[in-house]
Amino acid sequence: MINKRKKFSRYRGSHTHGGGAKKKRRGAGHRGGRGMAGSGKRADQKKPTILKLYGNEYFGKHGFIRGGKRIKNIKTINIGEVEKNLHYYLEKNLVKKEGNMFVINLNEIGVNKLLGTGNITNKYKFKGRVSKKAKAKVEELGGVVEGS
Repeated sequence: MINKRKKFSRYRGSHTHGGGAKKKRRGAGHRGGRGMAGSGKRADQKKPTILKLYGNEYFGKHGFIRGGKRIKNIKTINIGEVEKNLHYYLEKNLVKKEGNMFVINLNEIGVNKLLGTGNITNKYKFKGRVSKKAKAKVEELGGVVEGS
């Protein structure tokens, strides 16, 4: 068949196009709302589908809050990760060694903020944004933190 007729053309002149009474099939209420409407807190029957389609990031709050605004794209690293990847940073010349202290500029390794999870055994000198917990751990071992 070369020219198959479309379904809507068969409904020409039928007044409701097979949708029943005039009032039916009228607005978005017929399909349960527009977009992701109804996918809120109490839509437990929809949650598995939403999680499958959009992943775990769909629900909840994510990111840091600075000045009352939520910022999602802050790249962070834990202090334990720095210790673990130290040999890699030394190979790539992202970290310099001055005496018995490793000097790390956080911006050079592509990180906006250093967080305090994990343990360290070396002395460090960090330049950039550092959390209070990370700062305490660095200074406990005789290290230095420059920045906030």
